[in-house]
Amino acid sequence: MSINFALALGLLNMSTMRAGRVMLALYALHLGAEPVTIGLLAATFSAFPAVLSWPVGRLADRFGSRWLLTLGAFGGGVGMLIPFFVPGMAAIFFAAATNGLSLAIYNVSLQNVVGLLSTPQNRTQTFSNYSLTNSIGAFVGPLYAGFSIEQMGHANACLSLSVLALLPLVLLAARGGGLPHGSGREKKGGGSLRDLLAGKGVVRTLATSSLLQSGQDLFQFYLPVYAHAIGLSASVTGVVLAMNSAAAFVVRSLLPRLIARFNEHRVLAGAFFAGAAAFAVLPFFENGIMLALVAFSYGLGMGCGQPIVTMQMFSNSAAGRSGEALGLRMTVNHLTRVAGPVVFGFVASAFGLAWVFWVNGAMLGCGGALSRTDNQQAGGKTD
Repeated sequence: MSINFALALGLLNMSTMRAGRVMLALYALHLGAEPVTIGLLAATFSAFPAVLSWPVGRLADRFGSRWLLTLGAFGGGVGMLIPFFVPGMAAIFFAAATNGLSLAIYNVSLQNVVGLLSTPQNRTQTFSNYSLTNSIGAFVGPLYAGFSIEQMGHANACLSLSVLALLPLVLLAARGGGLPHGSGREKKGGGSLRDLLAGKGVVRTLATSSLLQSGQDLFQFYLPVYAHAIGLSASVTGVVLAMNSAAAFVVRSLLPRLIARFNEHRVLAGAFFAGAAAFAVLPFFENGIMLALVAFSYGLGMGCGQPIVTMQMFSNSAAGRSGEALGLRMTVNHLTRVAGPVVFGFVASAFGLAWVFWVNGAMLGCGGALSRTDNQQAGGKTD
């Protein structure tokens, strides 16, 4: 099985997933949603992944990923139909829940496939290529969401996205049989969660991963809220969000060389600090071009983070438990993502949107300090 097949599946999934999140957030704002409601919507996207990612990883280890990927693609496509047939906030929240369910099933399974198709020698390059396709999808998705809403309206845009989200089913039906198979049996001995967490670097990787994902999600959800508040159109908002993903593509294309030059910990620390700086200055700009530049700067930093922690989690996992380890990472990420948007929604309502960006920037700064400590403990340079 060629890695290119897995990359194609990842590209389609990321494009439609990101488009769906932006589309539903803008639809909710169109219906008059307040920041607290947007925070609850963001939490809804993460509810199923928080509960199901770890069990899905165990299933992927045991049974392989083909049927899980099929189920995830189907759920994501069908979920986006609901706001078309039943307009309203309830339908938007239902679609967000099914989007999250699809994410829980699809991403863990596909990340495990990418890891299994790599070797220790080419793993950095393979995960970098996977992250590059995700960047392309994350660039295309918000653009599609913004322009399709302006051309077709919110409900029809959801319908068109539903069709696109079902395209992976065609690829899986044609070539899914070549994906890596599972063990076919429950792992005997050493299979507890405590054993998994005892792996070298697993707990610290979970901590840094959750901080990175929380920062990226809050940017994706509260940048549209901020843009809406200052009167930017849906298409301009989509362009600003796309610039974040374009920057991530640029830096991920250089990631293998950056890691070879500086090591994983130093690159990760730089990613955190760059993200913190972008959050600190973002509320001072109300011009679309300046916001696009800030988003691009944010993407240059944070684009490094997720590929590194995903690769670390796969490499640190016990033999035969890579899917479970990746699922556990997503579970921890989404537990943070369920609580974070709700908390920051109340922060935005009580103190203003600027404090959402500033507080999260401080959290990212703490993540940078943690990564610098990891570098020192690993004997890396600190200059």
